[in-house]
Amino acid sequence: MDKPRPPFDDGMPNLGEAHFVVPSDDHLDRRKRITHAPRFLILYGSLRERSFSRFLAYEAARLLERMGGKVRIYDAHGLPLPDDTTVDHPKVQELRDLSIWSEGHVWVSPERHGTMTGVMKSQIDWLPLSEGSVRPTQGRTLAVMQVSGGSQSFNAVNALRILGRWMRMITIPNQSSVPMAYKEFDEAGRMKPGPLYDRVVDVCEELMKFTLLTRERADYLVDRYSERKERESEVFKAVAADIGIVKR
Repeated sequence: MDKPRPPFDDGMPNLGEAHFVVPSDDHLDRRKRITHAPRFLILYGSLRERSFSRFLAYEAARLLERMGGKVRIYDAHGLPLPDDTTVDHPKVQELRDLSIWSEGHVWVSPERHGTMTGVMKSQIDWLPLSEGSVRPTQGRTLAVMQVSGGSQSFNAVNALRILGRWMRMITIPNQSSVPMAYKEFDEAGRMKPGPLYDRVVDVCEELMKFTLLTRERADYLVDRYSERKERESEVFKAVAADIGIVKR
């Protein structure tokens, strides 16, 4: 059992008080009212002609549109491998522009060799954490889904969750894993009714709710002490260079 201790009164010499802000629910009041439909970008991890991850992505798109969202689905055909070309490649720019436009993402991947596919990972690898002052993924909501050829597994969605955290996204608690996907979609690519479809509805509903809850507060939720310090340093350097001050 821990020993009782008195309140700390020895100060915080390492804390930059100018950048320290006590979190408060006062800051969660809606400072701005967003009136446009929630915007979602959907990525899927297969280039096959009959792609079950694409079919699942389309089902998510239909549901989000039915719930009042605006959806864009990225087609990864023609996207080069990461670092195989420059960022001004049209497919790379299209992906980054769509992410900046979005307020939430859905990532759908097949499970291959126990994890997400290379197609899925390549898309995410082309999204930078920051591009100048723009952060294409930070503060956006994220739902993760997977399809499997065999029995139910959660390897791909678990890997996608790690990536979502790394990309500083608000990953919702619910998720969808569709086993033996070839049995769950008809010839037209529509998902059959049943508990697995109901789970997809649950995921999309939760994603919509989290997006509506956070999109007007995302800037505050992801505002960080360390980044406030870093921004001030960059501003000082820029002003110093502008007025001719050279640090020695």
